[in-house]
Amino acid sequence: MNPFKEMPKDGKLTYSNWNSLASKPYAKNQTGPYTKTRVILMNGTEFESNWFLHQFNRHCLNNDVRRVLAEVRRQEQQQQKRICALKPIDESILETTIGYEQLAVDLTAEMAQKEPNPIVKEQLDFALLEDFDHLYRYANLLDMDEGVHAERLVGGYTEITPARPTISEHRHPNDDVRRYINCWQDDLITRLHTGIITAAEQQTMNYYMNVGGFYHNDLGRKLYAEIAMIEEQHVTGYGSLMDPSSTWFESWVMHEYTECYLYYSCYQDESDPYIKKIWLMHFEQELKHLKIASDMLVKYEGREWEQMFVSGAEFPSLIKLKSNVNYIREVMNTVRLSSYRETTLKIDDLPNNADYFKYQRQVNSSVGQVASHLVIDKYIKKKGEDYRFEVKPSVEKLLRDRTKDNTELGRKKGV
Repeated sequence: MNPFKEMPKDGKLTYSNWNSLASKPYAKNQTGPYTKTRVILMNGTEFESNWFLHQFNRHCLNNDVRRVLAEVRRQEQQQQKRICALKPIDESILETTIGYEQLAVDLTAEMAQKEPNPIVKEQLDFALLEDFDHLYRYANLLDMDEGVHAERLVGGYTEITPARPTISEHRHPNDDVRRYINCWQDDLITRLHTGIITAAEQQTMNYYMNVGGFYHNDLGRKLYAEIAMIEEQHVTGYGSLMDPSSTWFESWVMHEYTECYLYYSCYQDESDPYIKKIWLMHFEQELKHLKIASDMLVKYEGREWEQMFVSGAEFPSLIKLKSNVNYIREVMNTVRLSSYRETTLKIDDLPNNADYFKYQRQVNSSVGQVASHLVIDKYIKKKGEDYRFEVKPSVEKLLRDRTKDNTELGRKKGV
């Protein structure tokens, strides 16, 4: 499908009344995990769209353009409210968090397996193991605080087991900046992947930044603060992949194209008939947004959309959320990687004076006070061993001991 050649259902922008925005929440104990993760994904997509349009507005001198941006943004905001209302009231902060981390794991794995650009794939695989470990840390907190086993929430599709320890993920800011892609040379799917994963990780970062202070105990608050800092690193890494040479109008067209692609992917993949209708309705609205953005590209830059999509604008392989256990187990052989400027290196290969070690000494000066470790340590003392859901023992032998949290793997040389 080429969304530029599809006719929008409505010839002009229309806005919904309050009843239309009050979606029926999904049933948290009956709805499938990938329906929940699609809700999170599209909520994050709408956040990214709205903040991009706000930033465009703040950097634009033409009020005629700003009025069009405001009109489109208003409908984008209504889409976000409709999606946000799908989350049920009885789903706790931590239960929702498990959905965020399952999305991070399986979305990243889905894209990494299709990604043709080796630099982008390297970053996807690198951050994948970190989100995978976050899922494990939050799952232990969930069982300890609420008595809920996260394996039920992930539907048994995603393993819950340690990866690169969260304590090892704290890097100096200089080492999170990556090389950016070239939108004129890289495949369309690479352009989509960089935008989608940046928005998804940004949404996770925002969620943790906002809900952490509302958690009901001090350890949970500290865990959200720590992992939110890793999400900041991920957003830096993913965001730096995006081509910074794109104009505001080109970026707008690409944002709208990406939304069309994602809503159509969700529509094709969705099992819940009620939510499937929402994805279709939003896809049809996004066709109109894409038409507006491409018309503005012509009007203000004198360029047609075909000049941005020189190899064609047909949707590449759609996003399909599914179990990726085998692929993640393959990626586990990179658990000892850290980063050094624009590349990744094994921890043993980092220079002794690398910024990584200096930063670790500052933020992790006392391992016993690091929340991601404390959660597991406390759980083990209470239950005798950590909480896991594995199809078989960990690929990494140093992570098989369930009676001790490993705080040195990927963090200290020679481990």
